[in-house]
Amino acid sequence: QVQLAESGGDSVQAGGSLRLSCGISGTTHNLYCFGWFRQAPGKEREGVAGLYTGGGSTYYDDSVKGRFTVSQDNASNTLYLQMNSLKPEDTARYYCAAGRVPYKWMCTPQINVYPYWGQGTQVTVSS
Repeated sequence: QVQLAESGGDSVQAGGSLRLSCGISGTTHNLYCFGWFRQAPGKEREGVAGLYTGGGSTYYDDSVKGRFTVSQDNASNTLYLQMNSLKPEDTARYYCAAGRVPYKWMCTPQINVYPYWGQGTQVTVSS
């Protein structure tokens, strides 16, 4: 089993920054595909960024490109999402997710790629 625990959510003003963390524990063998998702009230969960550690590739939704950066610290088994220039529309509950896929092209922002999820952390951006 894999356990994921997010932290770092907060309330900030537009233009501010936050760094979300996701602690990864459990059976992490061959766990190469990681994603950050968010869900706002009344909306579907959407993928915002992801990282395939097998080749170091990343993906970003167009809405966050140039503002968000996903990274991982292997030494501490922690996934990060650095969020800059935050906008009110970034307000949502953010979740980290993990999955085992054999190829880089399979690591996409599709929810069904990820069997392991954290409980989420709330980000609120005020104008």
